[in-house]
Amino acid sequence: MPKGYWIGHVDVTNAENYPGYLKAARWAYEKYGAKFVIRGGKYEVMEGAARDRHVVIEFESYEKAFACYNSPEYAAARKIRQANSDGDMLIVEGAG
Repeated sequence: MPKGYWIGHVDVTNAENYPGYLKAARWAYEKYGAKFVIRGGKYEVMEGAARDRHVVIEFESYEKAFACYNSPEYAAARKIRQANSDGDMLIVEGAG
């Protein structure tokens, strides 16, 4: 079964409150077995436009990635993230 990935591209608009999102999301990440592959870090834009922060989170399956995103544990965290950042979020099925 292919793995599932969250891919997020984020511009933090309120750096003071954004850490509340990370704290609130921790419970969902633990429950659904999230593994951070990329969490910020150095990057270079080679083509197109980019946001300030890039995150890739791996789950054991595409279904588990969806379940985490739609879980009650993540719902409160998502509201904090959306209130303190602008971004793009995708859930993608891995290759094989």
